[in-house]
Amino acid sequence: MDKNSNQRVSNRPPNYNTWVGVFCVFVVIVTGMFYYATQKIEYNWRWNRVPIYFAYEDIIDIVSDIEGEVESITAKGDEAVITVKGIDESKSYRVPAESVQVDDGEIISYADTLATFTEWRPGLLVIGLWITLKISIIATIAGIIIGIIGGIARLSSNPAFKWTTIVYVEIIRGSPLMVQILIWYFVFGTVINDLLAANGLGRLPAFWYGVASLACFAGAYVTEIVRAGIQSIHRGQTEAARSLGMSYAQSMRYIILPQALRRILPPLAGQFISLIKDSSLLGIIAIRELTKAAREVVSASLQPFEVYILAAILYLVLTFTLSMAVQKLERRMAVS
Repeated sequence: MDKNSNQRVSNRPPNYNTWVGVFCVFVVIVTGMFYYATQKIEYNWRWNRVPIYFAYEDIIDIVSDIEGEVESITAKGDEAVITVKGIDESKSYRVPAESVQVDDGEIISYADTLATFTEWRPGLLVIGLWITLKISIIATIAGIIIGIIGGIARLSSNPAFKWTTIVYVEIIRGSPLMVQILIWYFVFGTVINDLLAANGLGRLPAFWYGVASLACFAGAYVTEIVRAGIQSIHRGQTEAARSLGMSYAQSMRYIILPQALRRILPPLAGQFISLIKDSSLLGIIAIRELTKAAREVVSASLQPFEVYILAAILYLVLTFTLSMAVQKLERRMAVS
């Protein structure tokens, strides 16, 4: 046992092992009560169906779009190219070689099956988890950028920067996130998409308006976190940096912000853990994040207990992973 382990053991309170036992008994009692309650309700647990919501083997039929005759079947390694010749046109279909179900010269009608094969595809919960993860990462990065700029502007002596940031923070923190999501999608989204369409640039999908709403929401809170972190650094640090010939931007970049970052990591982690959970609200604008995917699975399978428990576990995995990563970063920064 090393020195750190001995120190941790010596710092344990009296009756430590007793209270560990009390905790274990409490967990067993709660688990037993939950199991007892599930046995008393009229619900048919079907955990055996859970794997298909993560991945499933889909049967894919390749059908003909035209009527005609199979002109040729050309094998190219593991694939085959089926060419169907119609009256006025011919079409080719690329399929796995072992899946071909027609022969050369065979007469084909519209929608006849040319080949059938199976393919593994991600289930709804995996799709929802991936979209949640992607939204959270992009919104977190954008929120950090907005927060750092806003935190510096919040302390600026320029009234335009300072007052604009104050108005932004108060509006965002003073209104519900769900309302902000709806405004981003139905108000800003309509205006922006109409302008893009008028200039022949297409339309932005709901995904990006969801990201924007979360990024702006997180940015307001990060702004205040950064402001508090900067103000916690003694003013003498800035004065010393300026006396060495550094500009304000250089002193912020090399002196103040690195020190402030160590102090604001815990509240930042809490904010971005909340951001992951807040992404569940994006289902109201038809983004298939994890919660919406879970609702779709429940509607199709009528298995609310299993699906919602799984969704909660998946959210826990995301937030716990982020929490552990931040704790590790804190330890590394403390050592350095």
